[in-house]
Amino acid sequence: MSAVKRAFRNPFEERQNECPEVWGSIAEELKWRFLANGECTDAARAAIRAAFHDCFPGQGCDGSLFLAQEFTRERENGGLAPISENLGKLAQAKGVSVADMFQFAGAYAIATCPMGPRIPAYVGRTDSSTPAPEGELPNPFMTGDAVLASFRAKGFSARDLAALIGAHTAAKQFRVDPSQQGAALDSTPGVWDVSYYQQLLDNTAPFRIPADLGVAHQPETGEHFHSFIGNQFGWNAAFSSA
Repeated sequence: MSAVKRAFRNPFEERQNECPEVWGSIAEELKWRFLANGECTDAARAAIRAAFHDCFPGQGCDGSLFLAQEFTRERENGGLAPISENLGKLAQAKGVSVADMFQFAGAYAIATCPMGPRIPAYVGRTDSSTPAPEGELPNPFMTGDAVLASFRAKGFSARDLAALIGAHTAAKQFRVDPSQQGAALDSTPGVWDVSYYQQLLDNTAPFRIPADLGVAHQPETGEHFHSFIGNQFGWNAAFSSA
């Protein structure tokens, strides 16, 4: 019986697991934007941030960051206009959903960064031009308790939050402190590594976001935050899962 099961092929399941050809074409277009001189670029950083900003508020990943022009909300989405418009227009030109484009681009940007994991990018989302509510995205001055509460409200655990915030290894800040525009959050913003965790705690990062410090020292998230120091494999696995 087991041999029969192994020999049986379900064409429908096989088609489900195939990557539609259009996404290969999109990947080729994104690659030159996301990788330069062996490191991920500012466009890659923006795509990672845009994926989160489209998904976290409201009903989830629905393309409303572009379709409802949420990217014009300077307080929450400042700086996301260029990548939102680029990805939104690319999605429309390729005939795919904008929601899928944001998530594919975010996952592809992470994989483009040296040492970044390959995160499965599933497609089939429904686009929406209904704007998500304002005020649901965490802000850089929240306490660790408040950040954890906002993530738990969306179904994430303390470990998930500690892992996801590690994406700041590839981030630069432009609005938390305008006097230090472009300051990176660790010394290797072009590489997807765990330097962020150690450098945030020992104050050697070029810039530290107050909310990140709150998460690092919050009792529940802090335990997991510390566990990722020097633990590239463990962090990549936890990030991909989250």
